[in-house]
Amino acid sequence: MLIDSHVNLHAPQFDDDRDAVIVRAREAGVGLMLTICDRVSSFDAVRAIADSHDDIWCSVGTHPHEAKENLTLRVNDLTDRANGRVVGNGETGLDYFYDHSPRDSQRAIFLIHIKAARETGLPLIVHARDADAEMAEILEEEHARGAFKLLMHCYTSGPELARRAAALGAWFSVSGIATFRAANAVRAVIVDMPKDRIIVETDCPYLAPVPMRGRRNEPAFLPHVLARLAEVRGWGLDEAEARTEDAFFSLFDRVPRP
Repeated sequence: MLIDSHVNLHAPQFDDDRDAVIVRAREAGVGLMLTICDRVSSFDAVRAIADSHDDIWCSVGTHPHEAKENLTLRVNDLTDRANGRVVGNGETGLDYFYDHSPRDSQRAIFLIHIKAARETGLPLIVHARDADAEMAEILEEEHARGAFKLLMHCYTSGPELARRAAALGAWFSVSGIATFRAANAVRAVIVDMPKDRIIVETDCPYLAPVPMRGRRNEPAFLPHVLARLAEVRGWGLDEAEARTEDAFFSLFDRVPRP
């Protein structure tokens, strides 16, 4: 089964043809999707999509870009929503490249998500960009206070953060960035990721893979990501599909395996 572990189906880019996008994903062999919450205020729209489709699940959380919107976020704002088709916590983390929210706000909201991940047992979906050292420190310090499952989503950070996150038992997701011509450093890190903890994603509508680059991304393009992962790791396509499927269900263990 092909599983797109990170889609943003509530995004306005899909307002005109959301149902058709979902149909095309299924026709491309995508058997399951996880649609991601970018802010708690969007949660109802995200959950409505998951509730309407047997092959779509969802998360609850606030992206670091949107941390400034949720400065009063409390742990129970996340834990109270962690039921039904909600199987992940986030997307959350640190983004010091764009700095759309103040860094202290990003850190504070990230810590709230970590506490919620501990309480619910849901995997923490981590966004990290240009914050490798601080991200590693926070994850290590918080993990020492109490373990939690974590996914380094759309991983494009350096090998040191990857090494330290892997030591904490992290999973990693590979996106269309792995197909980009200039992404040699990203592919070099993929080679060393734990082979039983790699999953794939599109992060649609963003980051369309080669040969679709420049277009709006959608889950139907996931086979291009899987093919590049297989090439980088030296796996056959069937092996790559089986490995990423096993890793997904190991991480998101509240999703029943067909």
